[in-house]
Amino acid sequence: MKEIIYNKVKFTSFNDEEFVKLIKKNGLFLFPSGPGLSDLKNSKKYHQSLMEADFNCFDSGLFVLLLRLFKGIRVNKFSGYKFLNFFFNHINQNKINKLLSIDPDKKISNINYTYLNKFKINKVYNYVAPIYNPDNLNDKKLIQKINLIKPNIILINIGGGIQEILGLYIRNNLTYKAKIFCTGAAISFFTGQQAPINNLIDKLYLGWLFRIIFNPIIYLPRYFFSFKLALHVLKTNIDLDK
Repeated sequence: MKEIIYNKVKFTSFNDEEFVKLIKKNGLFLFPSGPGLSDLKNSKKYHQSLMEADFNCFDSGLFVLLLRLFKGIRVNKFSGYKFLNFFFNHINQNKINKLLSIDPDKKISNINYTYLNKFKINKVYNYVAPIYNPDNLNDKKLIQKINLIKPNIILINIGGGIQEILGLYIRNNLTYKAKIFCTGAAISFFTGQQAPINNLIDKLYLGWLFRIIFNPIIYLPRYFFSFKLALHVLKTNIDLDK
């Protein structure tokens, strides 16, 4: 596995075979988006969560392309969509005990709960997240629930910029070890609540385009402003950790 350091954040590049080993580890797995990385310096809590995460994966196709274009660094894109695709196949072959899904609202929570119960999971729990203040995130009710039921896997399906902060908050308040995946709305690709994409679209780095076509009001401004990431990558010294 190759690791790079970008603005004090360690990113891990791994291939499909290395994923099989990685998925066995406990810790906080983050998938920083292009828009999130483009605004990294303006959100101290978000930046801190990325710096303290156990694994930051290359979710952003734009970031991967910029690294290759401006720095000559080749890494493997491993998006939240691809990660969940592999993960769902993994749990179909390796039954897990408990999973907690943290969702943005009741409707999506019910949809996700139904979808996750298709897999080899002994018990699926869900939790509807309140509206969090990223500068002062505190959810004792959630922490009590997690430490009581002790899910092996915690899947956070809320928006980028806050889910990473929530993931770190959870990891730092657990009384046991667990896998925490912050894949945002990626599960919606599978449940049909978001733009229909497939492995080829994801491989060609076109997920952002299909999101814009599916919901231009939300995603067009978001991805438009993410292009300032190009200037940040160009001006930033990037270290190869391995």
